[in-house]
Amino acid sequence: MESRKGAEAGPSKGGVFGDENEETKRTEEPHDHEIDVDEEESDDDDDVAAAGFVPGPLLSLKEQIEKDKEDDSLRRWKEKLLGCLEGDLNEQMEPEVKFHSISIISDDFGEIITPLPINENQSGSVLFTLREGSRYQLKLTFSVLHNIVSGLTYSNSVWKGGLQVDQSKGMLGTFAPQRERYVHLLEEETTPSGALARGNYSARLKFEDDDKRCHIELRYSFEIKKGR
Repeated sequence: MESRKGAEAGPSKGGVFGDENEETKRTEEPHDHEIDVDEEESDDDDDVAAAGFVPGPLLSLKEQIEKDKEDDSLRRWKEKLLGCLEGDLNEQMEPEVKFHSISIISDDFGEIITPLPINENQSGSVLFTLREGSRYQLKLTFSVLHNIVSGLTYSNSVWKGGLQVDQSKGMLGTFAPQRERYVHLLEEETTPSGALARGNYSARLKFEDDDKRCHIELRYSFEIKKGR
């Protein structure tokens, strides 16, 4: 769904461990070994394009604004949507989504903010630790530049001991360029409980649009510890 300028968007389903619903594919295997990020295998769905999908022609924002000038209502709508950026318009066709940070919010520790992109020496390191059975949310901060990004989606795959134990996918929405950053919250989730759920996990979070452009791929690790 689309965020409003300077405000947080409504929550999307999904997170470190996604919901079990029609939009989320999950599998769980009880293993409790130390993980190595290099053991991760790409999931099959990443290489499969949507059947029959044909993207429309890509136009620059300048072309989109100049198109249908004779339609007053459409022109006013475009000016309202993009008027604040009219001085910044150029001929660049490709939209750019620049991710500034990813945060995890939990009652255990408040909010941990990780700037993006992650430094190479941080890649694969443990970014956060959660207690079993604890509730949390992921928060994304990003900007959209140059053109409208359509159908921005995320996919999050989780491994433990080299085996994929979770996969979730969801839609963020379509976003127009603006100077202010978008803030998007994913829906609150609860970590699994039990001895088999504890340990280190590795994960890969990807963001793509309708044209299958990958705007960022984030590899990270986290830990689930025994509850109080």
